[in-house]
Amino acid sequence: MKHLLKLFDLTEKEINDILNLADQLKYERKHGLSHRLLEGKMLGMIFRKSSTRTRVSFEAGMYQLGGGSLFLSASDLQIGRGEPVQDTARVLSRYLDGIMIRTFAQEEVEALAEYGSIPVINGLTDYAHPCQVLADLMTIREYKGTTKGKKLCYIGDGNNMANSLIVGGIKTGMSVAVGCPNGYEPDAIVTDWAKSKGDFLCTQDIFEAAKDADAVYTDVWASMGMEEEIIRRKNDFSEYKVTSKLMSVAKNDAVVLHCLPAHREEEITTEIFEQHADEIFEEAENRLHAQKAVLVKLLGGR
Repeated sequence: MKHLLKLFDLTEKEINDILNLADQLKYERKHGLSHRLLEGKMLGMIFRKSSTRTRVSFEAGMYQLGGGSLFLSASDLQIGRGEPVQDTARVLSRYLDGIMIRTFAQEEVEALAEYGSIPVINGLTDYAHPCQVLADLMTIREYKGTTKGKKLCYIGDGNNMANSLIVGGIKTGMSVAVGCPNGYEPDAIVTDWAKSKGDFLCTQDIFEAAKDADAVYTDVWASMGMEEEIIRRKNDFSEYKVTSKLMSVAKNDAVVLHCLPAHREEEITTEIFEQHADEIFEEAENRLHAQKAVLVKLLGGR
């Protein structure tokens, strides 16, 4: 494991090794045990998209691990003024020990990894959100004991979250069902792979998708960069929400997850959000622990 660009690149063992380390780091953090495993290491964080959880969790994580971080807004870098990404990658590689980037195009992340000489972490692209899904899988393990044999249901847009949840779920032994409107399906390469590798369903029927699910997941109808599509998407997704009626077909002890921020009464009702708030905010916290595990794996340490 040289980079974290997308979950497709990781084996089941590599994913579970990250999750196991995340569990250990979380335990140590909760019990006041120091784990300054990245003393003297510096992470550069490039943001083309704004963030709450990604920025704060990576900054806090590097501090807790004994290292440092630099917030690098794309508008403040030459990359935002037309410098080729390959040149930025080679320059930053001489100053830093790792790069985390949150951007639009997956190709930009891949180019940083190709031309740089330090680890690159995908903090989010329009195609994939591997850091979030590692935290999601960690949370499912905490509440269900394991991912193997469990059913994960995703309701909503076939976006970066759907792509990464499908791959992460299948690779860790889950069956995965996606309920989304016609024309909003996840990436075809992802769904074709899932059908060939595991138990996967993509349907327009959200009740079929949620039947007997152990974990029900949803996301906003319009992600960053889709603001001009909000009115159309609200119409297209009006029936694709997590409600008490939907949860009645999932398992009685099903968890509900959301990558946040949530638009209550759109993709999820306030009632269901508040009933499952403990799970959702544990999931948000687990971004910190899962990403610390990734940083330790990539930048050196335990």
